[in-house]
Amino acid sequence: MQVISEILPLREIRREWQLAGKVIAFVPTMGNLHQGHLLLVEKAREIADIVVVSIFVNPMQFGANEDLEAYPRTMQQDCAALEALGVDLVFTPKTSDIYPRGLEQQTFVEVPGISYMICGASRPGHFRGVATIVCKLFNMVQPNHAFFGQKDFQQLQVIKTMVTDLSMNLEIHGVETARDTDGLALSSRNGYLSAEQRKLAPNLYRVMTEIADHIELGRRDFSRLIQIYSEELNSLGFKTDYIDIRCAETLLPPGHEDDNLVILIAAFLGKTRLIDNVCVSLQSD
Repeated sequence: MQVISEILPLREIRREWQLAGKVIAFVPTMGNLHQGHLLLVEKAREIADIVVVSIFVNPMQFGANEDLEAYPRTMQQDCAALEALGVDLVFTPKTSDIYPRGLEQQTFVEVPGISYMICGASRPGHFRGVATIVCKLFNMVQPNHAFFGQKDFQQLQVIKTMVTDLSMNLEIHGVETARDTDGLALSSRNGYLSAEQRKLAPNLYRVMTEIADHIELGRRDFSRLIQIYSEELNSLGFKTDYIDIRCAETLLPPGHEDDNLVILIAAFLGKTRLIDNVCVSLQSD
């Protein structure tokens, strides 16, 4: 496994793969890898000749009071795990190479509409940062396929929209959320939780599955469901950022004809912000 931090050597080896007709799959990450990340790599390995993983903690997607400096960096462990899975190349660029003129002068990519709602409303500028770094990494790696976790459901939709809008020649794959045995979605930020908070955290998944059960039984009073379960989470010690029910394809509020829905949730436990989602299909077999 090669570990490369500079763009020029990456482009040189990418050209060799291209001339050899290799199919390239790419998994962008911010490191501190867990089983969810490794599942993306395994899925990429199934369809590609070459698997590339990037590790870069992207400052553009962090807000002013968010956890950029505290975000866990575990490069040695990450590379060992990736090598064990047969990854061909790990790209670890420096911030000065990604944003040589600084963040304020950086040309950016912004996906209108979908970037401003839900998580985008809670974290202004976040999806601009995500779209910009993913676009830049796609230009550097030039993959045929790229893999993202469905836990970050809105992020996945933003990236799919960007790829379509900018006529990028690659296929985006969403991979099912990896969960712990108690239902908590795996996340690098779970490590911030205290022992007591970790015991409470699976209530996010429980709440979503209960909402999904209500919807499948025919309830459409979504605002009332959101109110009930927001209050329940808050009573347990969460600070609910949002619970929302949207059309899975567009992330717009669902109409009566929409039968593919997604329940999206974000809540704080202490200073840790957790997100998750559950899809609901009302289509009859």
